[in-house]
Amino acid sequence: MNRMQELEARRRVLLQRIDEQRAEIAYRFEQVRPVTQVANWAGRGVSGSTATHPLAWLAGLAGLLVMLRPRRLLSWVTFATGALSLLSRAGTILRLLATLRALRAGFR
Repeated sequence: MNRMQELEARRRVLLQRIDEQRAEIAYRFEQVRPVTQVANWAGRGVSGSTATHPLAWLAGLAGLLVMLRPRRLLSWVTFATGALSLLSRAGTILRLLATLRALRAGFR
């Protein structure tokens, strides 16, 4: 009879563990459902969030460009790198001119 009670207690423990795992799986499936994900995303619209940040919108638009028009993106990337290079060189020249002016003013 003692063995039967041990087996019955073990059965109850296993059934309780099964119920816990079932609840956890149901919770996780609920989190994965598209309706729940959209509701969670829509609820994040708090001021100061990334949804209102201009760089987030820029990154989103860049993502759309990558998905929709990869060739156009490549042409924009080459244009942007060229423009960045020119701006960098212009900044270097302006710093050089400012240094030369400061030296010239120091001699007067």
